[in-house]
Amino acid sequence: QVQLVESGGGSVQAGGSLRLSCAASGYNYRSVCVTWFRQAPGKEREGVAGIGTRIGTPYYADSVKGRFTISQDNAKNTVYLQMNSLKPEDTAMYYCAADVNWGASCLSGGVGRYDYWGQGTQVTVSS
Repeated sequence: QVQLVESGGGSVQAGGSLRLSCAASGYNYRSVCVTWFRQAPGKEREGVAGIGTRIGTPYYADSVKGRFTISQDNAKNTVYLQMNSLKPEDTAMYYCAADVNWGASCLSGGVGRYDYWGQGTQVTVSS
């Protein structure tokens, strides 16, 4: 049973930082895409950063480039999202998702390509 568990969300002021964690268990694949999505009220879920776990290739949406950094700790089966210079528009529920069939182009294909999802963690940025 594959499980993804997010943590690290919270409330910060604009300009602040948070680090999200996505701990994975129940799979042992060499090449997986783990991608962070977010969904604000009334909006579609959008991918913001992904990583191909085989060699750690990162992918970023334009809206977060230069502010967010995705990384992994293979020993802990955990993917991190370091979020700096946060803006009120970053406010959303953040989810991590895993595609165990294809470990590249982690921001393409949309939500439908992902097999497993975590329960989400809320990020709120106040102005």
